[in-house]
Amino acid sequence: MGFIGDAVDSIRSLQIRQVLTQLVSLGMIVTSALIIWKGLMCVTGSESPVVVVLSGSMEPGFKRGDILFLHMSKDPIRAGEIVVFHVDGREIPIVHRVIKVHERQDTGEVDILTKGDNNFGDDRLLYAHGQLWLQRHHIMGRAVGFLPYVGWVTIIMTEKPIIKYLLIGALGLLVITSKE
Repeated sequence: MGFIGDAVDSIRSLQIRQVLTQLVSLGMIVTSALIIWKGLMCVTGSESPVVVVLSGSMEPGFKRGDILFLHMSKDPIRAGEIVVFHVDGREIPIVHRVIKVHERQDTGEVDILTKGDNNFGDDRLLYAHGQLWLQRHHIMGRAVGFLPYVGWVTIIMTEKPIIKYLLIGALGLLVITSKE
């Protein structure tokens, strides 16, 4: 009958109590993932403790699909550090290197200029209209480690949503039809 027919027969044979138990298990898995994410946010001090490199602007250091681990401390940001920042009006954070730091003597505020290692010029064209520098509140975190290529899963699911929906459906079906 095939995989789909077996899955339908398996769902029909389930009792209401089994279905509810499987749904509660699925809910616990999702809740656990959210708790782990929030815990990482607290430990790292970053609003997004893990990000995926989406472009080749940081090659050869980081390639598209690498996962970066971020940490945000109170230490001053220095030239040469790799930071992840968000720009007003853009949803997707950017991973680039700090090339210049300017501290204002009167206020103590720090202005930051960034550049992708593989780009010709600085990032002023990427910043919001009229913005020449980043401030500390734009910085989401500093890169403290990475896993190469693991982020390709995220990139593929974002660029080809049908794969994401098929994977979620298959995993949901697997959880619901498992007997244990």
